[in-house]
Amino acid sequence: MSGETERPSRRPIRDAVSDADRPAESTLRPGLERSEQFTVVDRLVTDVGGTIGVRVLSTPGMIAMMERCSSILAYDNLPPGRATVGFEVCVKHVAGAAEGSVCTVRSTLREIADGRKLRFDVEVTDGNRTIGIGTHERRAIDIGAVNTGP
Repeated sequence: MSGETERPSRRPIRDAVSDADRPAESTLRPGLERSEQFTVVDRLVTDVGGTIGVRVLSTPGMIAMMERCSSILAYDNLPPGRATVGFEVCVKHVAGAAEGSVCTVRSTLREIADGRKLRFDVEVTDGNRTIGIGTHERRAIDIGAVNTGP
């Protein structure tokens, strides 16, 4: 867990985790967990087109923080040349978090299937309140094998 509350970051994950700090072989295993705090600001908020009169954590913003946390957890435990892509999100947004709230996002690697499908339990909380909860799946890939088209 990072020691400070962070504003939502646009910093690339590869800049947050250097190749020098990554393992020579995968260290992914069920039970690995990562969490960090973030402040509900900027691109994470919505007022639902002005209909609710207050700015709150948006569902897409919450999902983005869940995916980012899971992605960093995987990237930090994969060797250089490997990364992950998300392919499934199944979450419920069960409570509101007002703009300025300090929330915690947590991702726990629950299962590795076929050596490359990573299944995570994800959660966002605001203190003792659950804001969102669900699952997220990512696939480990070789970065050099990514075809970006013509």
